[in-house]
Amino acid sequence: MKKPSNKKTPKTPVHAIKPPLARQVRIIGGAWKRTPLAVLDSEGLRPTPDRVRETLFNWLTHLLDGNWSTVRCLDLFAGTGALGFEAASRGALEVTMIEHNTPAARQLEATKTKLDASQVRILRSDAVTWLSKAGTEAVADSARFDLIFLDPPYQQGWLEKVLPQCQGLLAEHGLLYLESEFALQEDALPPWLNDWQLLRADEAGSVFYHLLKRQEHSG
Repeated sequence: MKKPSNKKTPKTPVHAIKPPLARQVRIIGGAWKRTPLAVLDSEGLRPTPDRVRETLFNWLTHLLDGNWSTVRCLDLFAGTGALGFEAASRGALEVTMIEHNTPAARQLEATKTKLDASQVRILRSDAVTWLSKAGTEAVADSARFDLIFLDPPYQQGWLEKVLPQCQGLLAEHGLLYLESEFALQEDALPPWLNDWQLLRADEAGSVFYHLLKRQEHSG
């Protein structure tokens, strides 16, 4: 009869247990190409996928004739800053980011410092509150935004709330990017898009993304 072995099963070395990698996305083009952006684990934080941003910025570069140097951007639900920093990376004149979540706003500030992105301004505020305040001020044509990014959390009715308020902040020939959980059709736009014209639309998985401009009224 064999005696029981006194040998103990070796424990897995602590250094062999790797912590989960932090989620991140990367800037696709421009001066900061391939720079990673951290994605915090926060409810409603849903960075625009790389594939979608690549298509979107191809659209924008074409419509802007590649001239980013005069473009003033507003990123209303900045989150990771993927859209705003992408625009800044490509040479946007100014990018204003609005973010209500405190940890996310701090992460945006850290990224701004890391990139030395002096053209980026980060404001911690609720989008509706900030728009309401901005809408009460007289906005000169030269101070309006040429491009507005609108990528709010899904299923919370944000688009209906903020789109009407974007009208007065967008330059005459400005563009608005809208990301949603549903597709928009040019011939069947919801009532809150009556004053907008759909220029481009596409989808990637469950992400539906669109590029719009203000409707031109004749007469």
